[in-house]
Amino acid sequence: MLKNNTLLITGGTGSFGNAIIKRFLKTDHFKEIRIFSRDEKKQNDMRILYNNQKLKFYIGDIRDFNSVDKAMKGVDYVFNAAALKQVPSCEFFPVEATKTNVLGTQNVIDSAINNNVKKVICLSTDKAAYPINAMGISKALMEKVAIASSRNSQETVVCLTRYGNVMASRGSVIPLFVDQIKKNKPLTITDPKMTRFLMSLEDAIDLVLFAFENGQPGDLFVNKAPAGTIHNLAKTILKLFDSKNQIKIIGTRHGEKVHETLCTREEMLKAEDMGDFYRIPSDNRDLNYSKFYSKGKDFNNIEDYNSSNTKQLNVNEMFELLTKLPFVKSELLNQ
Repeated sequence: MLKNNTLLITGGTGSFGNAIIKRFLKTDHFKEIRIFSRDEKKQNDMRILYNNQKLKFYIGDIRDFNSVDKAMKGVDYVFNAAALKQVPSCEFFPVEATKTNVLGTQNVIDSAINNNVKKVICLSTDKAAYPINAMGISKALMEKVAIASSRNSQETVVCLTRYGNVMASRGSVIPLFVDQIKKNKPLTITDPKMTRFLMSLEDAIDLVLFAFENGQPGDLFVNKAPAGTIHNLAKTILKLFDSKNQIKIIGTRHGEKVHETLCTREEMLKAEDMGDFYRIPSDNRDLNYSKFYSKGKDFNNIEDYNSSNTKQLNVNEMFELLTKLPFVKSELLNQ
């Protein structure tokens, strides 16, 4: 089905883009994969690394509709991964986060609809559920933009995925801990009781591909994932690298939550359990609420799905999980 199709990945030079390219280049999926991003250095690095004629590179910014629209010509499918993702920087520059995460996503969707793209998958984050920081708020609004667009699109299916922190991705805590060990510094943690979902990049890709295969207009897909405390994660890294470094508590950073939520209580009320995933269908009613009547639902036995009530991993379980990560394997080999 996909042999003669073209895929566009916005923000394609990031961790997700590189991982999914590696997955697709092992198959005969897609005749062409377009990488759209602002960073010419990373694009050139990818061009040299993969040396594959299937890959085409487009310099541009999703904030600029014209640059998006030029890259969108002849595209069949889109993975919208371009975003400002760092919580502290978005806290200090919330307008910039809005320009990229909200308005940029609208540009991608509008261009996709104009060019008769078959499906757009927008990548969101757990921080969009009960958002307390600018990054999460901008991503929550991005989700609303995508769902609203899905209602008005006749030919283009627009759907979403939402996933938690990807272990060992750029800017995440595991590379920071490893770097602190190398420099013989204490491992800095914010709050020992803070929990985070523990997902690999492969898990994130599986989620996006599940949405790619099963997504209907306005659907939001979430994958189930284990979690653990930041304190146990730090202890696991010390164990992995046989390090005697101390752990130092520095306090919560700007905009951080103690626990992350993947599905709100309200979303769990209508969630469809699909095994490894939850599907949250969109609310497709129009603004004429008087036409609709539904019996009230009981919230008493429903709670949100968050990093404190999912499966909790101890140090030994984290140890087993982290040893499978390519980043950790590489660092241990170098050591």
